[in-house]
Amino acid sequence: MHLAMVAGEASGDLLAALLLGGLKQRWPVLRAAGIGGPRMAEVGFEVWWPSDRLAVHGYAEALRHYREISGIREALAKRLLEQRPDAFVGVDAPDFNLGLEKRLKAAGTKTVHFVCPSIWAWRGGRAQKMAASCDHVLCLFPFEPALLQRHGVAATFVGHPLAGAIPAVPPRAESRAALGLAADEVVVALLPGSRRAEIRYVAPPFLQAAALLHRQRPALRFVLPVAPGLGPLIEPLLGEHAAGVPIQLVQGQSHAVLAACDVTLIASGTATLEAALFKRPMVIGYAMHPLSWAIMKRMRYQPWVGLPNILSQAFVVPEFLQQDCRAEALAAAVARWLDDGAARTALEQRFEELHEGLRRDTARLATDAIAQVLQA
Repeated sequence: MHLAMVAGEASGDLLAALLLGGLKQRWPVLRAAGIGGPRMAEVGFEVWWPSDRLAVHGYAEALRHYREISGIREALAKRLLEQRPDAFVGVDAPDFNLGLEKRLKAAGTKTVHFVCPSIWAWRGGRAQKMAASCDHVLCLFPFEPALLQRHGVAATFVGHPLAGAIPAVPPRAESRAALGLAADEVVVALLPGSRRAEIRYVAPPFLQAAALLHRQRPALRFVLPVAPGLGPLIEPLLGEHAAGVPIQLVQGQSHAVLAACDVTLIASGTATLEAALFKRPMVIGYAMHPLSWAIMKRMRYQPWVGLPNILSQAFVVPEFLQQDCRAEALAAAVARWLDDGAARTALEQRFEELHEGLRRDTARLATDAIAQVLQA
């Protein structure tokens, strides 16, 4: 069995690695190659290009890197049209993958898209493009298949792999011990994103908020997991925005950090769902290039951007976006969570229900769906 795959950025790398585990149980001699990250490589994926080459942020960033990314997609398409894999699995990254999938499908290659683009939140017009590009879509959320089927797109709810990978009861004590944190310390996790442009726009207000909180509550401990390759970007910002603040940098280990913390200040994205599955109260902050924000704001269908809020259809956690993503507001929202034990308990119960609703044997269900596509 020869599969081609493309996963963009850290979240796609994680999802694809979990999927590859199930695929290799079904097809032990599976060969999978394409664009991927370190987690995929660990399970035997052949990386032709690293996934961080696709990790751009917003329209302005995409325009700056358009030539490079377009060149990668063209080279990959040519290679796959020559090699003719049994199937192509695009993991997230719809702006990159859907066009590639359309070309491969037209040439006779079966195409599967893993992670339904958030057409229910913005850019609903992509549903028509998906009908022309995908033989099947593997959906993370239970309401998505019916929505896609109305547009003629075959789809299966496979659950969210993170709901199976993250334990129902977070390993708080073990994670604190592994990170060198005392059991009685109050810990704030800072997760400003895993892309370079996110660090540029999101990290400064997050670090400024940490500095404010440190002045107000000197006993607080801060932990910041650093995504691969982003250390050189983060470290100068610490001195500029949070000099003297006890911020512990750790390489990766975002799950351990989320399990260990009391509250997290976190960038919008898949990490917010991870925080919810770890049952952690959070404050969501996000900012981007002003041009990208102006375009995206006009295309939003819902008032929420954070996944926990979208899935709950309510503001269960606060969001501070673009001009509202300021240190004072972020710090005050973190402090409210720290001071309100009843609110934390209620949120934890809500997140337990969310976790149960998303937990499925994702690798098996996804593998079964891919097997049916190949037999069709």
